[in-house]
Amino acid sequence: MKLALSLSMFFLAYFSFSNETFSLTDYQIKRFCTKEKRVVSSCIKNLQEKRSDLQKGKFIEIPVKPYKR
Repeated sequence: MKLALSLSMFFLAYFSFSNETFSLTDYQIKRFCTKEKRVVSSCIKNLQEKRSDLQKGKFIEIPVKPYKR
């Protein structure tokens, strides 16, 4: 009984967390780029290119920025 319960929980977790990616919307890209110190248009273009590469299934590098209070 314990084995059946653990197997069912494993399969539930395995199939519920599928390999899907969610990209940023245009509004989220523009809102993110207004906080950048560099040129906003190049930031928007760069993020839109990364979004299209991500939707095509290519790997992209995502820089991690430290949180500042």
